[in-house]
Amino acid sequence: MFDYGQLHKIPTVIMRGGTSKGLILRRSDLPADETLRDGVILRIYGSPDNSQIDGLGGGTSTTSKLAIVGPSSLPDAHIDYTFGQVSLDRQVVDYNVTCGNFVTAVGLYAVEEGYVPLTEPITSVKIYNTNTKKIIVAEIPVKNGQIQYEGGFSIAGVPGSSSRIMLNFLDAGGTFTGKTLPTNSPTDIIKLENGQEYEVSIVDCVNTLVFVRAEDVGQTGTELPNEVNGNTVLLNTLEKIRVKAGIKIGLIKEGEHISPSTHALPKIAMVSKPKEYKTVNQQLVKQEEVDILSRYITMGSLHSAHAVSGAMALAAAAKINGTIPNQIVLNTHTGISVGHPSGTLYADASVEKMGEEWLVAQAGNGRTARRLMEGYAYVPTSIFVGKKDAMMA
Repeated sequence: MFDYGQLHKIPTVIMRGGTSKGLILRRSDLPADETLRDGVILRIYGSPDNSQIDGLGGGTSTTSKLAIVGPSSLPDAHIDYTFGQVSLDRQVVDYNVTCGNFVTAVGLYAVEEGYVPLTEPITSVKIYNTNTKKIIVAEIPVKNGQIQYEGGFSIAGVPGSSSRIMLNFLDAGGTFTGKTLPTNSPTDIIKLENGQEYEVSIVDCVNTLVFVRAEDVGQTGTELPNEVNGNTVLLNTLEKIRVKAGIKIGLIKEGEHISPSTHALPKIAMVSKPKEYKTVNQQLVKQEEVDILSRYITMGSLHSAHAVSGAMALAAAAKINGTIPNQIVLNTHTGISVGHPSGTLYADASVEKMGEEWLVAQAGNGRTARRLMEGYAYVPTSIFVGKKDAMMA
């Protein structure tokens, strides 16, 4: 290829992890200077641009994920994983968040790239998530000395089936705030500027979630993306509740310029009692197939399925006395089946109260992942002009 010295190429792998998709980039292939690094990443993705037409981003929040990986900085982990949410409409890569779906891809990538030797029947990959300072263990199926890609496990929101990759988030409580219940209360009242008040539960487990009853914001809990994403009044109300809750727990500061793309945390989800509904693919989900309905908002719009991290926060909340999910779920002794726009999702958490604190020793979920493409991403060399010393980490 003749690029006349005008293009710089960066090794890139595109992978799907759960219901998310994005790029995996090696830390050593990116500039050490963080500002320059993010400029390069944004150019690779084609952001800011809602279509990401001039880059490798998928034009949605769930297909604009990023993993920066490298040899682990900890002796008891195999690989370091830094998650980034690449904004579509702003020149921002948000690292103050994590993704339970995309870490599945990182686990598979680590085995494929030789970060951890294969063992049968399960190769356990210890992933150090630099965003949360927590270790996640991904269990990769292995048979006859090879990764077992084929299998009968399927997840809602992804066509077909493959082998199951189990994810175990260790010491999952208080990931971003230091406490599973950041306000020390199972419920709080959020009062908006117009005087309206909403009862919420704020739970920090893998991700930080604000749970509000769907009925309290005029919904049934069975809504699909087209119904929610076209309802600006509803989205504005949910965003105001989310921001007020974020300020209350210190994740958002008063007076900051705040939008779903600049402040991804906390997330917010509408929850409700089980009801029969049809998915985005017109499949019927019966009332008895789910323990709770959840509609998960990410970057200002309804997720077409459900974030794994959000489902694990929901599973933890269901076992904490007095939270809104706990009031809804009848059986709190096992994991829960979450009804979302694309179907159902199973999640579980081991929760124990120690004094006044709620501890989450482990939260788990089964996912699938697949390598889609590998090659090079190209950016103009002009982006590095005058910054040679900051080129490589």
